[in-house]
Amino acid sequence: MASVLKKDPAFENIPSIKAKTLRINLNPDIYGTYAEIGAGQETARHFFRSGGASGTIAKAMSAYDKAFSDAVYGIETDGRYVTQSRLKKMLSHEMRLMDERIDRKEHPDRLFFTYANTVATIDFSKRYKGHGWVGIRFQLDPDQKDLDEIILHVRFKQNEARLQQETLGIVGVNLIYGAFYKYNKPRKLLKYLYDHIDRDTLEIDMINFSGPNFKNVDNRLMSLQLIRNDMTDAVMFGPDGNNLLPAAVLYKKNILALRGSFRPVTKVNMDMFEKSYDIFVRDPAVDMDNTIVIFEITLSNLKASGEIDERDFMDRAELLCSLGHSVMISKFQEYYKLVEYFNNYTKAKIGLTMGVNNLVDIFDEKYYRHLSGGILEAFGKLFFKELIVYLYPMKNPDTGQIMTSNNIKVHPRMKELYKFFKYNGKVMDIIDYDPEIMHIFSRDVLKKITTGEEGWEEMLPEGVPETIKENHLFTRDQDKLKEKV
Repeated sequence: MASVLKKDPAFENIPSIKAKTLRINLNPDIYGTYAEIGAGQETARHFFRSGGASGTIAKAMSAYDKAFSDAVYGIETDGRYVTQSRLKKMLSHEMRLMDERIDRKEHPDRLFFTYANTVATIDFSKRYKGHGWVGIRFQLDPDQKDLDEIILHVRFKQNEARLQQETLGIVGVNLIYGAFYKYNKPRKLLKYLYDHIDRDTLEIDMINFSGPNFKNVDNRLMSLQLIRNDMTDAVMFGPDGNNLLPAAVLYKKNILALRGSFRPVTKVNMDMFEKSYDIFVRDPAVDMDNTIVIFEITLSNLKASGEIDERDFMDRAELLCSLGHSVMISKFQEYYKLVEYFNNYTKAKIGLTMGVNNLVDIFDEKYYRHLSGGILEAFGKLFFKELIVYLYPMKNPDTGQIMTSNNIKVHPRMKELYKFFKYNGKVMDIIDYDPEIMHIFSRDVLKKITTGEEGWEEMLPEGVPETIKENHLFTRDQDKLKEKV
């Protein structure tokens, strides 16, 4: 194994960016290229300034001109430049050149890497704050053929391009340093990306680890870390378990969202999804091919005794992914914040599928006391333009009465407000529900699973009981678990 993996006591707990770059520059084995588009060569600049860069930097480039960039990396099908696809092409192209141009016989111990970013900083009108893709492809052993890779997406919050460029340069240094010296502690690597950066200046809303040295890293758990570390407000991951960029997934899409604990996902959850989806896509304003369904879990639904149970989270995620769904984890306890978030990326139709209890809670004033405009301010954001609530009925356990939008009980002060939204078509009942499954609640199913009681299998969608049994979901001894990350 090359010297990069050996502990060097003199460099433990390095506080400065210069010390990080110097440690890399003085390592005789680390050698690679820097390709930065759109925000100068801010990362490479740090390595040049610290000294000894000639032993580390094979090439540093910035293809600002679009035509020149296209000639080097090819043309994107969508014509855009600040995309994950562009970043991956940059990483592949530059790493291929490293292999072609550096003679392995002369440098048998060298560890190749390519760092790249493609970024758009704030525009002159200051309407768009700017964002970018940052990544590194690297090896930790000179004989390593399958390379490791870390890719992240950042959003800038500063109001000056120069400040954004400086922030980007520091993030790049932290990423390269973390890749080589903190690769075996990905959670800490994630936190160290903010070394010497104020959290209020930058948002990291997606990160993916891949490669042989990250084979035990579950990107869904890393996604959860972004939320827990206050790096972003919402994250998404797809059925394959890889993190998705919310902005890219939601952009100009019709969105149907279902909030729940999904602990576990039940037949009722799937009936809510299927029936509301049928109504949603029949709307003339909704293009089925431009529609996305999101199963959303708010962070408060992941907490048990005030703490987040990561294994429990993974159990829920595994089931939803096995059913082929995309999942969002958010910090938005109130529905209006979720809708406000969606409206940042789309002006198309938004549907929220919920049960009667959720709708009653929405009309509870106590959730809006922190707003200067109270519940009216929240509702102005919630029922914005194209939003509709699809209401799934509930059977009253005491009376057996089916509760719908026509007979739910809201606070007397809220009755007229509720009628306003109801009669303006903002609340639509799901009428073709399955009455045979209305008795099913996730909490009851979970209790049966954990206590070994029989009969819970018939309450869950096809294939889910088998997944729970095969992987021992919701039943494992937490003290014996080993973290996946």
